[in-house]
Amino acid sequence: MDNDIDDDRLKTLIDLFYARVRADPELGLIFNDSISDWPEHLEKLSAFWSSVMLTSGRYKGNPMMAHLKHVRRITPALFDRWLALWARTTSDVMAPAAAAALQEKAQRISESLQYAMFHRPGAAGRQVA
Repeated sequence: MDNDIDDDRLKTLIDLFYARVRADPELGLIFNDSISDWPEHLEKLSAFWSSVMLTSGRYKGNPMMAHLKHVRRITPALFDRWLALWARTTSDVMAPAAAAALQEKAQRISESLQYAMFHRPGAAGRQVA
């Protein structure tokens, strides 16, 4: 694992990224409607990325269920928008190797979430070709 990734850098990244998400004209609508306690949510997201990138085990939750609750409002295009903003923000904040690792992990997570939401038989959301 890239030694440029640690909990402090991840917290900085998450805080900046979700400030940008909240200001985004499309993503902000969904996130701001869905999250009532941003400080708590940011801590949960920092714990998630710490668990994913540092295997810290800090995150206790189910990201799949969290996204499935919003399946009627989320589209594949919004995942693409989120990923593009993530790529810009990780590149702004992290060393190149760390940014690339975070981007690759986010891409794989996005693919898993989208499969569950849109493509698998019996998916809760609309089927996407």
